[in-house]
Amino acid sequence: MIIDIFQDTICPWCRIGKKNLFDAINQWDGEPITLRYRSFQLNPETPEEGIPFWEYMGAMKGGAEGAKQMVQHAANAGEAAGIPFRFDKVSMWPNTLASHQLIKLASAEMQTEMVDALYRAYFEEGKDIGQLDTLVSIAGQHGMDEEETRRLIENGEKQDEIREDLNYARQLQITGVPFFVVDGKLALSGAHPIENFLKAFRQVSETL
Repeated sequence: MIIDIFQDTICPWCRIGKKNLFDAINQWDGEPITLRYRSFQLNPETPEEGIPFWEYMGAMKGGAEGAKQMVQHAANAGEAAGIPFRFDKVSMWPNTLASHQLIKLASAEMQTEMVDALYRAYFEEGKDIGQLDTLVSIAGQHGMDEEETRRLIENGEKQDEIREDLNYARQLQITGVPFFVVDGKLALSGAHPIENFLKAFRQVSETL
């Protein structure tokens, strides 16, 4: 069974949905599951240098109060799922293209680890994952060659694969993430609870 995970690296609900998915996989006793990480950008028009986080959120949510409520809602959902969010440390809303390049530059075996590292860096440590220096440092911490990683990201490596993911998302009419496609047969939109993932696994297995 193959699960395509459409996600963005600055999406708190993607982090929560991924945690619930993995908890479901750990409970699943059926056929083996393979994961494919698919790129999605919540705002591909974000400038390369990023936008101040609270300024962006305020504009999106009609002011500072709306932004605070949305962030608190995500933090509460994260706490319920056992995931910490430190929005008090987050200062930038970055362009996520380069972070998606880093995920695709990682080996297939390391991609989950890299996604988790990017989530931790952004949501717990408040690092700007739109900055190349930040991404290169994360790569080095996970055994990748820093100079080579910098060169590949600067040269646009893997951007063709990212464009393919974005085109596929448009074909599926995906307008928000997380979005999960189970074996090309069943789609789940949003940070579903563990039970829903297990139900989807069973449904797909029964159609094989």
